[in-house]
Amino acid sequence: MTISGLGTAEQLRDPNYTPALHKAIPLGIQHVLAMFVSNVTPAIIIAGAAGFGFGSDAGAQGFPDMTYLIQMSMLFAGIATLLQTITIGPVGAKLPIVQGTSFAFIPIMIPLVAGKGVDGLAALFGGIIIGGLFHALLGTFIGKIRFALPPLVTGLVVTMIGLALVKVGIQYAAGGVPAIGTPEYGSMLNWSAALVVIIVTLGLKFFTRGMLSVSAVLVGLIVGYIYALMVGMISFGGDFGIVASWNKAAAFALPQPFKYGFEFSAAAVIGFCLMAFISAIETVGDVSGITKGGAGREATDVEIRGATYADGFGTALAGVFGGFPNTSFSQNVGLIAMTGVMSRHVVTIGAIFLIVCGLIPKVGAIIRTIPIEVLGGGVIVMFGMVVAAGMSMLSDVDWNRRNMVIFAISISIGLGLQLEPGAVQHLPDTLRILLTSGLLPAALIAIVLNLILPEELASEATEEVSGGMAGHGTGSLPKES
Repeated sequence: MTISGLGTAEQLRDPNYTPALHKAIPLGIQHVLAMFVSNVTPAIIIAGAAGFGFGSDAGAQGFPDMTYLIQMSMLFAGIATLLQTITIGPVGAKLPIVQGTSFAFIPIMIPLVAGKGVDGLAALFGGIIIGGLFHALLGTFIGKIRFALPPLVTGLVVTMIGLALVKVGIQYAAGGVPAIGTPEYGSMLNWSAALVVIIVTLGLKFFTRGMLSVSAVLVGLIVGYIYALMVGMISFGGDFGIVASWNKAAAFALPQPFKYGFEFSAAAVIGFCLMAFISAIETVGDVSGITKGGAGREATDVEIRGATYADGFGTALAGVFGGFPNTSFSQNVGLIAMTGVMSRHVVTIGAIFLIVCGLIPKVGAIIRTIPIEVLGGGVIVMFGMVVAAGMSMLSDVDWNRRNMVIFAISISIGLGLQLEPGAVQHLPDTLRILLTSGLLPAALIAIVLNLILPEELASEATEEVSGGMAGHGTGSLPKES
């Protein structure tokens, strides 16, 4: 018996099966569309943080460096995905894993490039290359370090990533950092564009099914873009219009190795290497989710090891040409469960589509014409979902008093340093950059405390400092009779 004309149930559970091409191509592009916005957003954020994105003098030249970073995000997401689906030796899982630029590294990248322009990119990409190679090395013993990263730690880290980014979403929706202090910042026109995106996204998420629901943010951005055209926020003509952006971009361009140079920065290397642990564990979870949801089995050690190798080498290769750290995209775990198609060759088609887009700068040029306010509506949803995903992971935690204390100390110090970076202004630059990311201190404190603290904590031990808000969960503690 075939399912939806794609093949038998047994065939659809086989990663090596290829549906008919006229069905495989739209399925492959579907995987790409599910992660497209998330994949290119980090490039726009980093360009803005460095000072050559929206609102900068680079606008007169059509934001060439931001366009290039967007282009590399697409190209190397496609190449890293091919590593997972086709594989090279032990590199890759031979599974339908879609790779893309990771949000997890953004809180590390922003302090490294803040206000430095393109001059800050040499150290950034130096850290990405070395961090990527270290990430690949983790593949040899990934199974042995999982014990150090239970849901308490991984959930905290994912929550911190989201909390670090929600401010960016609000700033974008209000008009972007360059507009702060001007009358236009926070205007109703700016917010109306962001709200259109949010409303359309929510409507599609809750009231549609299938691909429309999966690609809700992408469709929301398209509707927001049309709205921005209607109200005059963007135009077809002029020096900054759609036509000018299209004309200034090349029809085809190959990536340039070490375009922004290579520089060793201790802060960048340490930051990317430490975050590699978290990203590697995330990939393990995604691989397990794909094999369970698509094939009804556990992932093998070879698949997990190969997926981690592809993560790391894909990241290092991207760094050479100006791309950002890659990781497996969780959106596609749900998409595989929804379509029931486990074919890695379907995802290979999506990867080829991404590579083609990455070799055509005009695609990046059109993406960069999205008004920052419209993008703000999308990232508010996306970054809020990152926080929600972290809280979902934390729901698996046994909330006894020991774990409550670990979580409390970790998030207090991590989030506090992020909100008040001036508190460590007298520390050396390397240490200051790492601490003010918020993410790394929170993760390290949680990991260390989880490993060294005893399992039990007396029931009255937290009452003095909890202000009467001890919570209603019993965790592993016995219920009172």
